[in-house]
Amino acid sequence: MTVNMGPQHPSTHGVLRLVLELDGETVRSCSPTIGFLHTGIEKTAEQKKWQQVIPLVERMDYLSAQSNSMAFCLSVERLLGLEIPRRVQDIRVLVAELQRINSHLVWLGTHGMEVGAVSVMLYCFRERELLLNLNEMLAGFRMFPSYMRIGGLREDLPRGFHDAVRTFIDRLEIKLGEYEDLLTKNHIYLERTRGVGVIDGDKAVAYGLVGPIARAAGVSYDVRKAFPYNGYETYTFDVPVQQGGDVYSRYQVRVAELKQSMGLVRQALDRIPPIGQYAVADPKITPPPKAAVYTEMEALIQHFLLYSQGFTVPAGESYVPVEGPRGEQGFYIVSDGTNRPFRVKSRAPSLLACQALEQLIVGGLIADVIAVIGSIDVVMGDVDR
Repeated sequence: MTVNMGPQHPSTHGVLRLVLELDGETVRSCSPTIGFLHTGIEKTAEQKKWQQVIPLVERMDYLSAQSNSMAFCLSVERLLGLEIPRRVQDIRVLVAELQRINSHLVWLGTHGMEVGAVSVMLYCFRERELLLNLNEMLAGFRMFPSYMRIGGLREDLPRGFHDAVRTFIDRLEIKLGEYEDLLTKNHIYLERTRGVGVIDGDKAVAYGLVGPIARAAGVSYDVRKAFPYNGYETYTFDVPVQQGGDVYSRYQVRVAELKQSMGLVRQALDRIPPIGQYAVADPKITPPPKAAVYTEMEALIQHFLLYSQGFTVPAGESYVPVEGPRGEQGFYIVSDGTNRPFRVKSRAPSLLACQALEQLIVGGLIADVIAVIGSIDVVMGDVDR
């Protein structure tokens, strides 16, 4: 029997359609169909000035907004030849790790709900709301702060941000134990996840899988270790790896990553002075302080030119990957020397995860399909960009 599964929310993440061929309860073939959410963000970015691209890329993977904007900024900054201040790099690490925690909390909650553990969703979203409060404190927006800027950050950290983050991390360390109590040794959860959606390390690499999916299959690849950026080589953290390659192993890896990210957040907080430089001191890139715009003609002119004309980027091409919540993500950019990108191309881990779905699903039961889809943590905005 041939059936459609999806597009529906939340089990197929809204706009993913699977055409399944069934033999009783067993899946004999699987054909993923994508494109229902197509936004054309990559092409739209070519019509915008460089800084205007940031809100667009944040909306590709809306659970990895600030990792996306950071990846774009790093690629542009390489073409510009900018040397980013150490304090800015540490703040970027802090923000990126908070974003990873945010994404993993959404994944853990929705994945638990999809396999019948509804309480897990309520627990995870409880803490995620507190994390979104930090985003609102940081930049006034909860999901898409657009806090990253080419050359640095939009503004300095708000007063009391260090204490607010520490309070959140202290709470999460306790609450994470509650999540594990609900799932890690839960007999029903083990039956639904162990030996389900298995892929080995070689096939994971062949499919281009990265992040927690690959690490759950024994592939110890993390961009923060392999190609360090923002000074990650100076931080102390481990790369969690499991060997099972199944849904349960992917759960174990992400829970371990939550713990590692909390440690990185604490390290970054200890390094960041409450007040200091938040962007490069280059008037061609960084807008003047608001107070100066109101009182100095030169600052007003600089402000007007930056926001009306933008800045030019030397001709060339660049790609700087980062380790997002779903693995390696980055933006290959091409500049023709003008104030707009000539080409923007995203390296989207969710797209590659979708192409491996057939390998993960075929041979298993139809009841396990939703568990497998949830375990690969795809965001369809990242697929249909």
